Amino acid sequence: MTLLAIESATDMVGVALVRDDGPAAERVHVGGRAHAELLIPSVVEVCAVSGCSIADIDVIAVDVGPGLFTGLRVGVATAKALGQALSVGLVAVSSLDILAAAALDLAGSHPADGPPTVVSVVDARRGEVFAAAYPFAAADPTAPAGHAVDPAAVRHDRSEPISPADLETWLVELAGAHGRVTVVGDGAVRYHRQLVTHAGLDLADATELSAPPPVALAHLALSRMAGGELPTPAGELVPDYRRPADARINWERRAPRPSATGGDRPG
Repeated sequence: MTLLAIESATDMVGVALVRDDGPAAERVHVGGRAHAELLIPSVVEVCAVSGCSIADIDVIAVDVGPGLFTGLRVGVATAKALGQALSVGLVAVSSLDILAAAALDLAGSHPADGPPTVVSVVDARRGEVFAAAYPFAAADPTAPAGHAVDPAAVRHDRSEPISPADLETWLVELAGAHGRVTVVGDGAVRYHRQLVTHAGLDLADATELSAPPPVALAHLALSRMAGGELPTPAGELVPDYRRPADARINWERRAPRPSATGGDRPG
């Protein structure tokens, strides 16, 4: 199987190609908002490095958010267009789950006191973040040894964007309940100064995992497919924006307000 992973939820644009018969190839570009300009050339590049063509792709994994509206729109639209052109299905994965899975893998690379509690924080701009907590110690203890824990199985999601102050309060509460909390994502990087003052919060991996890694997206999608999840037809994929586009927000703020008598303001 050849799986293409598309990542565009943050300022980073990234793709990965994972094949049964070779090592994973990954390309990432950080900075700016050139998602549309960088994404397809990156897909072509990982295919070339892997010795295959776009026509060889069997399934596409895509980060569906939450994250930056424009970045997600570009990534999801590209995944859907490729899926329809190649007649292959798509595996939708949350940006928050990808960060948590990558943090769990990183924690496994050095000794720790049991599985960590991870909080993924994605910068939503406008003074807000998207966040979810993953107490991996609460995972099913009957799972086979070496079985990778799917972050979705232990996720405690904040379904709406929250302020940095609310995030700080929530993280401190989590640290009190679960012990030390590993915090990752570009939201943790942006608000590092106010979060790092709390002893129960570990932000050591926040910079390394400021964006969801494309290879982590690919591996999580493959794991879910191995567990029985079926790819979604391209036309049915729905992004997780969680907030209207900035253009719509600005338009609504500039719209005329009703007068006190219930009518529109005079022109």
